[in-house]
Amino acid sequence: MDIGSKIRTIRNRKKITIAQMCEATGLSKGFISNVENNNTSPSISTLQTIANFLKVPLPYLLLEKDEHMTVIRKEEREFTISKEPDLKVEHLATRGGLSLRLVEFPPGYSTGERKAHEGEECHLVLKGKILAEQGEDSYILEEGDTFSWCASVPHFVKNIGDETAEVLIAVYTES
Repeated sequence: MDIGSKIRTIRNRKKITIAQMCEATGLSKGFISNVENNNTSPSISTLQTIANFLKVPLPYLLLEKDEHMTVIRKEEREFTISKEPDLKVEHLATRGGLSLRLVEFPPGYSTGERKAHEGEECHLVLKGKILAEQGEDSYILEEGDTFSWCASVPHFVKNIGDETAEVLIAVYTES
């Protein structure tokens, strides 16, 4: 665990000197230098003092590098073409059991038979007009409308408009 370099990076980004940090926390220059160089492991209490001074949550200091923020540049996104050649699913982000997708439904396209799968879904209609059905519920949704459901209950979506519909979908499944 590389807590020391994380502390140094945050301190430098905030343009805080070691002297300023010592004065505010009551820790010595030598101790802070040893912490930042990973030559000593501070107690949780000391880490909390440092975190409070740097105005970051203590758990952030304890995260491994692969647990930090993930960035996917627009040109790096993955696409899936499903069923019909015109249905495009753009995979925007994934974190644990949560994924964010942008789906383009061509006019008249439907997901076919009602389907069910594990997880929860939240949808935002960005463009177009769609029909969303689950159980006895049936709604026509347009730009700006949102809906969500438990995906383990069979559901169905159809573009009932004259243009391609774009829907932003957040899907959560336990990993």
